[in-house]
Amino acid sequence: MALAVNDSNFDEVVLNSEQPAMVDFWAEWCGPCKMMLPIVEEISTEFEGKLTVAKVDVDSSQGTAAKFGIRNIPTILFFKGGKVVDKQVGAVPKAALVDKINKLL
Repeated sequence: MALAVNDSNFDEVVLNSEQPAMVDFWAEWCGPCKMMLPIVEEISTEFEGKLTVAKVDVDSSQGTAAKFGIRNIPTILFFKGGKVVDKQVGAVPKAALVDKINKLL
């Protein structure tokens, strides 16, 4: 299951993670975000132990969203070594995300 992270624990969970991380920036009212939810959850299960999968609600964690320049949602950022190494904006098929993840691992 994807970890719910916020302004107070983002650095600890994502930036300090020993493994690569995929972070889904979303909001409750966002239709395309809801479409991505099952895909993000599947990925968190399939890559358990290899990839940290986290979700950030942009409404309740505006500081983190601003820090990474999130203007459109859903936006998925890929981190390695505490740095953003890839990005996906908008709803996409699972295969597009898996391709990006495989390049990280």
